[in-house]
Amino acid sequence: MNKYIEKARSFIEQEKIDYLLVNSTNEFLVEYNELAKNSRYYLTGFSGSTGDALVSKDNVYLFVDGRYHVQADLEVNHDDITVVKLQMGDKVIDELAKRMDEHSILGICSKKNSQFRYENLTKVLGAKNISIKLFDIDPIEEKIENKPQNLTEIPLNLTGKSKEEKIKELDLKANEALLVTNLEELSYIYNLRNFNKTNSCSIEGKAIFTHDKDYLFIYENLKDFDEFIKNCKFDTVYVDEMTVTAHDYALLGSKASKIKWNPISNTKCIKTDAELEHYKDAFARTDKALADTGKFIAENDNISEFDIKEELEKNFKKYGAIGQSFTSIVAKDENSALAHYSKSSKDEIIKEGSLVLIDCGGYYEGGLATDITRVFVKGEPNKLQRTVYTTVLKAFLRAFNTTKFKIGQDIDRVARDFLEENAPAGFVFNHGLGHGIGVSVHEAPPRLSNGTWDSKVPLQDNMCFTIEPGLYKQDSFGVRLENSCYLQDGEIKSFVKMHYEKKLIDFSLLDEQEKEWLSHFEVK
Repeated sequence: MNKYIEKARSFIEQEKIDYLLVNSTNEFLVEYNELAKNSRYYLTGFSGSTGDALVSKDNVYLFVDGRYHVQADLEVNHDDITVVKLQMGDKVIDELAKRMDEHSILGICSKKNSQFRYENLTKVLGAKNISIKLFDIDPIEEKIENKPQNLTEIPLNLTGKSKEEKIKELDLKANEALLVTNLEELSYIYNLRNFNKTNSCSIEGKAIFTHDKDYLFIYENLKDFDEFIKNCKFDTVYVDEMTVTAHDYALLGSKASKIKWNPISNTKCIKTDAELEHYKDAFARTDKALADTGKFIAENDNISEFDIKEELEKNFKKYGAIGQSFTSIVAKDENSALAHYSKSSKDEIIKEGSLVLIDCGGYYEGGLATDITRVFVKGEPNKLQRTVYTTVLKAFLRAFNTTKFKIGQDIDRVARDFLEENAPAGFVFNHGLGHGIGVSVHEAPPRLSNGTWDSKVPLQDNMCFTIEPGLYKQDSFGVRLENSCYLQDGEIKSFVKMHYEKKLIDFSLLDEQEKEWLSHFEVK
């Protein structure tokens, strides 16, 4: 048993609670939290970007979605950790409830859970007479010194709107204020980025906006934030319960007022024409970086996943990327069946017939994340590889060219229905079809998925999102083909122009319509 499990159980005993929820997020609730600040990682050894853990006196449960089923099994010590594998449509909160006794007490960190989640936990667990105790501390957290932020202002020609214009759009009245603690929203509205960060460029801080003034808490003055919002004289402080922590919400007390629709999220997801133009340029450079990496695979022998990742990141820099928008995935053969594999091992050598899945993205001077996935083959593919690749390609082409959609869920259904009917035996599609992109590589809304709140948001022109169908079979291989796209005049268009690999396409499986659709993309 590792020391962090012991720390958690000591805390449970000391505080007279029955369970402790351990989060993967930090105090800003970021999705892609660095491992050094990820308490769930210390507790379980699982390095995936999402998935929380529940600790009791006798068990530790790790909850992971379909992207991470295999990875979690490979990374955790099963003597200590029970992996709970969520299926499409399963809710973490329901699975938590199943594993907790009635009339028990759950402890959660108020600084690492949103107000929405806290209230939802209270409601669902309350049905079993389970009570929740909030703590301002995370007993698992390791104290890591924050790096200084090196802030860069994004110029108006790349943003299309000034900070002042964005604040004015909030349309706040006298004695009203808006609290913003989501880092992507903060970075967006101030047109600021921190390019010193790894796999992110969001600035870290919190802000209060009024009709005529803004208060930014960053660097040293962040320590003054709690006192400021606790004692502020505004009559009403609007908050987004999805992004404000339970801790900050409690500090506001009766001044807190929940908003039904986040005004920053509403404008941030609809890109300006200047942002679209920057994105087109950024993706052109991303395409080149990935295409050059494909040539590296074809022209070199005895190279490893690690070698390919090094070459990939060198190529991103060659074409002007300031950094990566997330940890690049370079996965060969069996590893490609792990949707979010991140090892890029020196021991995994590419051989004749190896499939190599690369999922990558970068940040350029506009501070917007690119995202693309392609699959390469060393030498000649076998029949099954071609069949799976072509099936995924057909799913992409159908989703990309559909005109019968109003919300992201509609597009997801096109690809999902096709893959469920046509996937070769043992291969599954176990994640959403796509997500929004912007300051963060995962932006919401929009989302192309099955039943989440943001998959039901009406799609509008200038929204940007990925379409990334995939098929995966454990201990065999996986294929995912991802294009980042945007809506214009109600039509889906692709930022990505990167070619598909001709030798992996079984053209006999394509009908005439699919061949015509494919002709609009370069095939090499």
